[in-house]
Amino acid sequence: MSRRLAEVARKVGVSEATVSRVLNGKPGVSEATRQAVLTALDVLGYERPTKLRGEKARLVGLVLPELQNPIFPAFAEVVGGALAQQGFTPVLCTQTAGGVSEADYVELLLQQHVSGVVFAGGNYAQRDASHAHYARLTERQLPAVLINASIDALPFPRVSCNDEVAVEQAMGHLISLGHTRIGVLLGPTDHVPSERKLAAARVVAARAGLELGADQVVHSAYSLESGQAATGRLLKAGVTGIICASDPLALGAIRAVRRAGMRVPDDVSVVGYDDSAFMSCTEPPLTTVRQPIEPMGRAAIELLVGLIGGASVAQDELLFEPELVVRGSTGPAPTGA
Repeated sequence: MSRRLAEVARKVGVSEATVSRVLNGKPGVSEATRQAVLTALDVLGYERPTKLRGEKARLVGLVLPELQNPIFPAFAEVVGGALAQQGFTPVLCTQTAGGVSEADYVELLLQQHVSGVVFAGGNYAQRDASHAHYARLTERQLPAVLINASIDALPFPRVSCNDEVAVEQAMGHLISLGHTRIGVLLGPTDHVPSERKLAAARVVAARAGLELGADQVVHSAYSLESGQAATGRLLKAGVTGIICASDPLALGAIRAVRRAGMRVPDDVSVVGYDDSAFMSCTEPPLTTVRQPIEPMGRAAIELLVGLIGGASVAQDELLFEPELVVRGSTGPAPTGA
């Protein structure tokens, strides 16, 4: 007990006597200090006293699919900062291949009595994935917000980047450079944002009088290696421009172009998506469509805090406008293409 008191006191910056008063329900402690002590208990992994277990912690789960793609640490930073300003502590939950799943993290967060959950890039965006664990959140009436597009059946507010506009910007840029044979490198076939991007690509191509044949569309996992492998099929189809659904996919595409003995952008132009960290430092610097991470992350937390406070929040999707960032990976279509 004394060890627990000392650890919690150090974490919060108060005396052990103050921690003891909170744990024993004694008066003389401000509400802010009381909440800080309870949060410290949760963060340090100590069980709350029985009479305090019914209260929700000032913790919010942030569930991410990975940290290798720089876009997810970027979202984590924005969301974590916005939560701290609202007096909440983020609990970062990152999935690993063959390890802890999204469903496992949901159960863990429920056990920790979190106040809410923010998901980014989760199962909600894939039609064929398991969605049963989201029902656990609705059963427990736990507030949750999803970042980026999801299947329609889930009753949670969503904050998304406009995939259709992103593709219009990327494809319009390549068309303006004279490219007529454009390939699209997307995520899995059941991935909702990829479905939206493909639908938009077909509309833009038709409007420009261009063909977008089956051999000009490939799907892959969201990784550099998968992007590299999938790009080989696009190069066989003779494309001179490639629009990618993420920056890692775009980096994989650039590697594939080089391995094929061609140059970027002289022979093939490549456009990414996200504008994640260091994309201006690649060789060549990556032309990409920037997601507005800062306003999206802050909007997600505003929605979540409203839900936690009992406000009525529409189950709509808030769409944010992306921005095309032109760098060195795109150029005029090669002569005769």
